[in-house]
Amino acid sequence: MTEKVIFVDDEDHILQSMKRQLRKRFEVFTALGGREALEIMKENGPFAVIVSDMRMPAMDGIQLLSEVKTLYPDTVRMMLTGNADQETAIEAVNKGQIFRFLNKPCPTSTLVTSIALAQRQYRLINAEREVLDKTLKGSIKVLSELLSLANPVAFSSGYRIKGLVSELAKILEFREPWQLEIAALMSQIGCITLPAEILNKLYVGQPLDDEEKEMYRSHPKIGADLLRHIPRLKTVSGIIALQLMTMDELNQKCETDEDITEEMAIGAQVLKISIDYDMLIYGGATHKEAVKSLKGRKIYNPDILEHMAGIKLVSEQRKIVSVDVKDIAIGMVAEQNIIAKNGALITPKGQEVTWPVLQGLKNFAKQVGVQEPIRVRLSA
Repeated sequence: MTEKVIFVDDEDHILQSMKRQLRKRFEVFTALGGREALEIMKENGPFAVIVSDMRMPAMDGIQLLSEVKTLYPDTVRMMLTGNADQETAIEAVNKGQIFRFLNKPCPTSTLVTSIALAQRQYRLINAEREVLDKTLKGSIKVLSELLSLANPVAFSSGYRIKGLVSELAKILEFREPWQLEIAALMSQIGCITLPAEILNKLYVGQPLDDEEKEMYRSHPKIGADLLRHIPRLKTVSGIIALQLMTMDELNQKCETDEDITEEMAIGAQVLKISIDYDMLIYGGATHKEAVKSLKGRKIYNPDILEHMAGIKLVSEQRKIVSVDVKDIAIGMVAEQNIIAKNGALITPKGQEVTWPVLQGLKNFAKQVGVQEPIRVRLSA
């Protein structure tokens, strides 16, 4: 029995009765009150189901289930109470988003059936997440790697900023961090419509003319339109569509467009800060210099920018060595542009060496030749 169930009540004899009735069917934990329940869930989780009484001192059932919803959103929440009224039920559903509302005394058969259904719901939630992690995210990752081989300048930036974006998602407690990670990986997909010289000029710090600027500013919409056809990527496409907007532009857009969610707005600023930071690092700036430059522009969300400034990326702590192609391994990070002997860019600075990247390097080394030695950061 791995799908744990916790019962919460302020009367110990009720909890003991529940345990006696259900211990042969479920792995049961009990807690005298909300605070104790949260401690038990922290120390013994994850829990598939929580069943809480309504009337309890210090923290009532609605407050507890609302807290559980925030801390453990996958845990299925149920309320079992002898103080049922319509107002209580509505508040419990709205604030705690409960799965079932049961009245005391509750027949054992009804309780067993309800818990079994709640456990089934828990399994469905986790099965969906597993499909998301192993299928959607995996497919996007492979697509990003293949695109970075086809156009290193355009698509490798998404792979480079993924770590920074992931750290910011944790700090900001982004509700669905996978959405930000996919937005980072696919942020430049609209650039497939741009001439290569536009991106080359951007990354070496050359100014764009008016026509080139207009073309570049069109790529987020093109990328967002492409991704909207993929199920579950509405928020991701929204983040990508807004990625070039300054904070003021974004605020104005939010006032007139009701379809822009808070996740899209925050995600767009995370993406813009990360991409602009990456361009500065690609151009040779240190972390400190890049942060100073971004702060001087006054166009970003200051809170997100401050969080970004405090992040110490793992890659900065790795040892830098010079190696030949035969010695490069998966997980290393290119510390310089890796160039073929004919002058073609194979892998841009900052790109992590993945399996497709490594195969591409080996193929170039055999057919064309690669300029060696190559400076790389060792894998963690």
